[in-house]
Amino acid sequence: MSTIHDQAMNYVYQQVLQRLLSFFSRAERTALQLLIQRLAVAAGGMDRIGEFKVLVTQSGTRDCCYSLALLRAAQLSIAGRAPGTFQLRVATLRGCATPASALQNMHRSFSALFLYDDPRVELLMIDNREVLPFNHQVPLTDDGREVNRINLLMIGHRRRWSERLELWDDAYLATAEFYGQVARWSNGVDALVSSDSARKQELFLHGLDRAAQKAGIGPLPKRAAGFDELFNLLDSMGGDCYRELHSPADLLPWRPLGQFEACRRTSYIGIDDMVVGKMEERWPLLSDFLGFQADDPLLETVSGESSDPVIAAYLSGLQASYIDGRSYETGVSEYIQRCLASMRLKNMPEQICERFLEAFGNLSEHRSLASTALQSHFGLNEAQLICLLFAPFIEGGAGLERFLRTCHPGMLVATPDLHRAMQGLHAPEQVQQWMTDVSGLPVRLISRLYAMGSIQATEPAPLASDPVDREVAVDDRSAEG
Repeated sequence: MSTIHDQAMNYVYQQVLQRLLSFFSRAERTALQLLIQRLAVAAGGMDRIGEFKVLVTQSGTRDCCYSLALLRAAQLSIAGRAPGTFQLRVATLRGCATPASALQNMHRSFSALFLYDDPRVELLMIDNREVLPFNHQVPLTDDGREVNRINLLMIGHRRRWSERLELWDDAYLATAEFYGQVARWSNGVDALVSSDSARKQELFLHGLDRAAQKAGIGPLPKRAAGFDELFNLLDSMGGDCYRELHSPADLLPWRPLGQFEACRRTSYIGIDDMVVGKMEERWPLLSDFLGFQADDPLLETVSGESSDPVIAAYLSGLQASYIDGRSYETGVSEYIQRCLASMRLKNMPEQICERFLEAFGNLSEHRSLASTALQSHFGLNEAQLICLLFAPFIEGGAGLERFLRTCHPGMLVATPDLHRAMQGLHAPEQVQQWMTDVSGLPVRLISRLYAMGSIQATEPAPLASDPVDREVAVDDRSAEG
């Protein structure tokens, strides 16, 4: 019965491959053969390909789904002409900003490629440092959401108030830990495969360096650009990227315990040169075969350092009105125009640009929409985001008076009590509760910030081929994958 089942499944897999290849252009078929050769070389020859395990990360974006389809075509092509084929580990980092539409895109593409129940494929998701089987219907755990919220705030407060707030710096640390740990889980993997461009790799490593400094780890060792040295770099960061921000008792271990390899063997295989053709030429494969749906126009447009452009525009508006002395509407409009300029520079179809613009709604309504999204996705309200803009707690509360005078003048009289509370000394309960309400942080973590200094990180040098702002890079999300 087992033999009959195996034969039936092999027939199904070959049918999947044939349908998949029917969507490939001649250039894509050539790229597929080059990919197979590259994987075979990395494995040490085709006779060893059956022992080779590849990791690919998924975030449900257009380019991630396409790269996975290309890898699946390689896996099934090898299986049809060799005794064995490589193992595939597909991993997703769950976070507050992961939209339901992205999870649905992953599920539909996994189903179309027949990844479920294929013994050669592992489908995983990571939630609050726990490796779990992928399930698009399971929401992010409450504990995972709270940890993400706290870490976002702790990293965000490590900056000078006059600098632009990089709201998602924590995503770099979370993604770095994700790469490092999922590559070691359950006997590990041999290679991480990614279609990230050299520019995207550079931006990720720069963002990781900035975030590592804010977390008290960095600066990171200077290495050659790109992901070729990624895992050596991750090893140099140590086992826990948040160890300086929290007490040891608050640090949660990666789980399941005892299932992570002590020594990692992972290398990096870049396939960005194998993603050929224009984006619009890939839509039939994405939509008709993989079931990719751009229900959220923001998923298919802007996704660089800002994982949610509506919230990023909101942040730009608050920065303009509270820090720069301009209007909220001016800040939002400037952000949107930078996004549109970047999208058109990347030759995005004009209808997608229009959908992107529509997602922001009327500027007068935008603030309310974005505030609701901020609370829904990250558990933060506008008062806490404004507090984060001013970063009033670091360097012994050096910016506290400026923050109070601008936003909470009625609390100026309580300044001595606020400083006592931040030093861990006795202070009225009402004062401590106000600190927690206005910042979103417990007083014990505010005290840790009080003892820390600010971090001023350098900006990445723009490449001649990509002069646009890094916050509006048009491609797949990094932090998240």
